[in-house]
Amino acid sequence: MSAASLLSTTPVASASKRGASRTAYILLLLPLLWLFVFFVIPLVSLVSTSLYDPAGSLETGYAMTGHVQNYVSVLADYRSHILRSFAYAAAATIACIVLGYPLAYAIAFKAGRWKNLMLVAVIAPFFTSFLIRTLSWQMLLGDQAWFADALRFVHILGPDGHLLATPFAVVTGLTYNFLPFMVLPLYTSLEKVDPRLMEAGSDLYASPITTFAKVTLPLSMPGLVAGTLLTFIPAAGDYINAELLGNPRTQMIGNVIQNLFEGGSYPEAAALSVTLMAVIVVMVLVYIRRAGTEELL
Repeated sequence: MSAASLLSTTPVASASKRGASRTAYILLLLPLLWLFVFFVIPLVSLVSTSLYDPAGSLETGYAMTGHVQNYVSVLADYRSHILRSFAYAAAATIACIVLGYPLAYAIAFKAGRWKNLMLVAVIAPFFTSFLIRTLSWQMLLGDQAWFADALRFVHILGPDGHLLATPFAVVTGLTYNFLPFMVLPLYTSLEKVDPRLMEAGSDLYASPITTFAKVTLPLSMPGLVAGTLLTFIPAAGDYINAELLGNPRTQMIGNVIQNLFEGGSYPEAAALSVTLMAVIVVMVLVYIRRAGTEELL
């Protein structure tokens, strides 16, 4: 038997392994406790609330009756809001891809010594409150703003046309607020791409478009998938942009949930929240599987 085998079977080595395992479990304890307190318990409470009898009130209280009809009611009453939320979130996600991919590509391959400055410019908006950033778009999209005047000048916007309080304003706000969540994962993936692979494509007489489609895009797919999820999920549940930049006809599902909770309709609000969460989880799982990036799970 070799000396290494003898050392691995000694009591000291066994005790060392047990100590390392014990340390690993201790280190895992705090994150697991955090998840239990701030995720599992609130989730169970939310699901329980969604099954309360909606006939109750804040004064009389709610009875746990397992009222599954709450889910049927909210789907029937707020189906249009759910579809609108997903449509706005999808439009904002596509806009973020169109704007964010060229920006991430430029930072990764073309920025040179300006790379750090450009990354700071991407995350700089996070130094300002989400609410303030959204409010600023009210001035940019107002009827008297220069942008609206320019669109009227080129006859894209009619004399009585408006940008504010429209679906365009809501999607614009969502795109602006969540664009960094698309750029940063894309930049991380693109930075790992070896430029010599793209040079090899050129050496093999592939056009720039072919090289991008066959080399760059597949290698950046994990970042694209992560950016899509980080953009779509919060955008679908957002309510600030629709509240500040939209109108009653552009309300998203987040606005409905907020109004229901403020009005004391806790079972309906909870049922709608659980429904939104379940639909998003299913969509995410299907999207990841279709994108071929199951390892992100």
